[in-house]
Amino acid sequence: MGNRTAAEATESKSEHLPLDVPTMRETAARLLAEDAELPTLEELETATLLLRGMIMVAIPEVETAAGKLPKDDVPRACALACVGEAHMRLRLEPSNGTLPAAVAHAQRLARSVRALTDHYVNLGCES
Repeated sequence: MGNRTAAEATESKSEHLPLDVPTMRETAARLLAEDAELPTLEELETATLLLRGMIMVAIPEVETAAGKLPKDDVPRACALACVGEAHMRLRLEPSNGTLPAAVAHAQRLARSVRALTDHYVNLGCES
């Protein structure tokens, strides 16, 4: 009887974990709230990295869910448009090195996170 390595065990049993929608929405809301305080540069860098990671994780989930719908389905088209916009926002950087530009960039990422979670829920992925 052969021994299985940890890598083999992991590959054969890939667990799928759903997105943590409440945490993603809460993270986005911190930057999008009307009464949000201006973050420090360090807080902003952390938030931007976190939002980018959330987008990278959410995109394939939304794409997969949308792909299960008929090609002429309106929710599918809307979800895939959102995915396209999220991809575009991942490629962009703040327009200049100022704090206001960095905040605006992070807010755009936060709007993408919020939109992706909305599509994720609307496509029936969250139980």
